[in-house]
Amino acid sequence: MGKVVVLGVFVADTAYRAARMPNMGETIMGTSFALGPGGKGSNQAVACARMGAETHLITKLGQDDFAKLALGTWEQAGVIPHVEQVSDSYTGAAHIFIEDATGDNAIIVAPGAAALIDIADIEAHAALIADADVFVTQLEQPMAAAMRGLEIARAAGVTTVLNPAPAAVLPHGMLALCDYVTPNETECEALTGIAVQTQTQAKQACNALRDLGVGTPIITMGDQGAFLYGHGLVPAVGAGAVIETTGAGDAFNGGFAAVLAEKKSSLEAARYGCATAGISVTKAGTAPAMPSRDMVDALIRLI
Repeated sequence: MGKVVVLGVFVADTAYRAARMPNMGETIMGTSFALGPGGKGSNQAVACARMGAETHLITKLGQDDFAKLALGTWEQAGVIPHVEQVSDSYTGAAHIFIEDATGDNAIIVAPGAAALIDIADIEAHAALIADADVFVTQLEQPMAAAMRGLEIARAAGVTTVLNPAPAAVLPHGMLALCDYVTPNETECEALTGIAVQTQTQAKQACNALRDLGVGTPIITMGDQGAFLYGHGLVPAVGAGAVIETTGAGDAFNGGFAAVLAEKKSSLEAARYGCATAGISVTKAGTAPAMPSRDMVDALIRLI
C-alpha cells in the first residue's frame, strides 16, 4: 500500500438533471435533484482511498452541515483529513447541470473556505507531503498553494501529479515540477493551444507539454480512454451503461495515483485509472460512485 497526499477542495455537489440547459433569464423544469459530496481534490482522495492507498487530504472547510457531509464521506472511504474548519466562511458548493439524454455535465464551483488555503497552510504540512509516495493537486484551491505543494514534493523526491482542472493560466515553472500532468481534452487545449480529438493530436499535445517541462503527460479522452506519452492510447474500459460522467476524471486520477504509489509503471497505473473511471460512470454522483479496489481488480482481469 502506497501513501498519497492530496491537496484539494471539498464541495457539496447540488446536481440538477434536465433535458437541456436553460437560457439566461429562462426557468425550466428539471427531472431530478441530488445532494452529495464532491470537489476534485475530495473526489480524487476518495477514489484513491477506495483503491487501497493510505490517503491524506489537505483542505479547509466551514463549520456547517456541508462540512459534516465532508467529514462523514472521508471517514467512510478511509481518507485521513488534515483540515482547518473556518468559522467565518462556508464549505464549498457546486452547481452541476446534467443533461438527461447524454449524462454530460456543466459545473459552477464556489470553493468557500478552501479558497483561503495559502502557502503557510502548505508549509505547515511540509513533512506530510515530503513523506508521501505521490502528491496530487488540482487548481480549485489557490494557485500559489498548489505551486508550493508541488515544490515541496519535488524537493523531497515525491512523485508529483497535477490535474490542471479547471483550466487556468499556470505560473511560470509549474509544469516543470510535475512528473505527471493529467488534463482532459479541453484543459489540454488551454495549456498547449492544440485541439485534441484524435490520437495524432493527442501525441502532438503531449510533445508540447513535454516541451513545457512535464515529465509524462497523460490526456484523458473520455470514452476513448487516456493517451499516455510514450505508450499511446490506453483504451477506456466499459463496465456498463453510462449514467453520469461528472466524476470520471477524478476517478481516473485517484486510481492512477493509488497504483502509481505502489511503484507500478505509469502504463499499469493508467490502465487502473481507466478501469476506475469506467466503473464510476455507471453510477450517479461523484464520490459515492468511486469503486472499491476489488471491483477494479475484477474488471482489469476481464480485459
